[in-house]
Amino acid sequence: MTVVIALIVFVVGAIVGFFVNYFLSSSNQKQRKLAEQVNKSETTLSQYKLDVAEHLNSSAKLLDKMNDTCQMAMKQMEESTNFLQKVTTSDVDGMPFFSQETQDQLAQTAVLRHPKRAEKKVESSTEAPLDYSGEASGLFIDKKQPDTSKTS
Repeated sequence: MTVVIALIVFVVGAIVGFFVNYFLSSSNQKQRKLAEQVNKSETTLSQYKLDVAEHLNSSAKLLDKMNDTCQMAMKQMEESTNFLQKVTTSDVDGMPFFSQETQDQLAQTAVLRHPKRAEKKVESSTEAPLDYSGEASGLFIDKKQPDTSKTS
C-alpha cells in the first residue's frame, strides 16, 4: 500500500509542480520581456540624449561662426562708410569710373556707331495732308449726314 500511496503522491506532486511551473514561468517570461523593453528604452534614451547634445554643440559652433561673420561684415561696412565720408565731390571728379584709355576707346566707338547725320530741311506746309490716293476722297469731311434710322 505504501507503494500505491507513494505513487499517488508522486503523480499529484508532478501535476501540481507542472501547473506551478507553468504559471511561474509565464510571469517570469513577462518580467523578462518587460526588462528587455526597459533596457531598450534606456538605450534609446541615452542615444537620444547624445544626439541632442551633439546637435546643440554643432548649433553653438554654427552660431559662433555666424557671429564672427556678422562682426567681420559690420567692420567692413564701418570701414566703407568711413571711406565714403572722407570722399568729397571734388575727389569724385578725380576718380572716374573708367580709365582715360577706356574713355577714349568708348568715344571712338560712339563716333563710329553714330555718324553725324545731315540736317534735313524742314518743310512747312499750310495745307492739310491729302488722303493716300493723292486726291481728297471726302471720307474725312466733317459733314452732318441725314438720320435714316427714324421711320415715319
